[in-house]
Amino acid sequence: MGARLHRAFYFLLFSVCLVVGASPGECFGADDAPGVAWRVAGRHPHDPQAFTQGLVMRHGHLYESTGRYGRSSLRRVDPATGRALARRDLPAAYFGEGLEEHDGRLYQLTWRENTVFVFDAATLDALGQRPLATEGWGLCHDGTSFVISDGSSVLRRYDPDTFAPRGRIRVADQGVPVEALNELECFDGRILANVWMTDRVAVIDPGDGRVVGWLDLSGLRALMPPLPPEAVANGMALDRETGRLWVTGKLWPTVFELELATLPPVGGKEAP
Repeated sequence: MGARLHRAFYFLLFSVCLVVGASPGECFGADDAPGVAWRVAGRHPHDPQAFTQGLVMRHGHLYESTGRYGRSSLRRVDPATGRALARRDLPAAYFGEGLEEHDGRLYQLTWRENTVFVFDAATLDALGQRPLATEGWGLCHDGTSFVISDGSSVLRRYDPDTFAPRGRIRVADQGVPVEALNELECFDGRILANVWMTDRVAVIDPGDGRVVGWLDLSGLRALMPPLPPEAVANGMALDRETGRLWVTGKLWPTVFELELATLPPVGGKEAP
């Protein structure tokens, strides 16, 4: 199934969840990998009009990629107030997606446009573009490579300078492929991957693609007013100074700081 069909399938299944009154976690089923406990350590305002796609925390600021055609943007945000301190809008023909910072540059994916925009992190000035052969969903940097999701169960590694392919990671929980991998965060030798249209985040061993644990973020919904169906969890950013994970969602009015329990161990070998 292609990435576009994955998106359509998961939207249909999520809609069924809403009709029958089930939570996303109940509808998509329980998994054998253990849950990872977390607690809310802070709450901050977030622009409820921001269709959040990617989130980065660097030097005390949040950098945010927002989506939708004609409304996609890159923002530098004051985390205390949620106010955009600087903003660059993408051309109307581009749908902004995942975001990562590397060596003073911000790399912003686009959904179907096979383009990665590059910006100066200090000024948000445009520095050029890179081609991408697949759809762009989520993006993180693991210390040596960019890791990119395309809505399937496969994560792909790319050279951070040339975007030449460096391999792939097939993600599975107890041998079952985990589809619709979306927003990514490389975190303490692991990859965190939000599963699109759910409140679940897979904790992935990047060596062999095993899901070693799950974050269930559904409890955050009780801390906000009722949200529209498209307001799903999306946007994760590691604060390297505190070790906390900042999370939000599309059209969410709040960004949450989470303290995570000890993550499950990893140590597999990378799949070919």
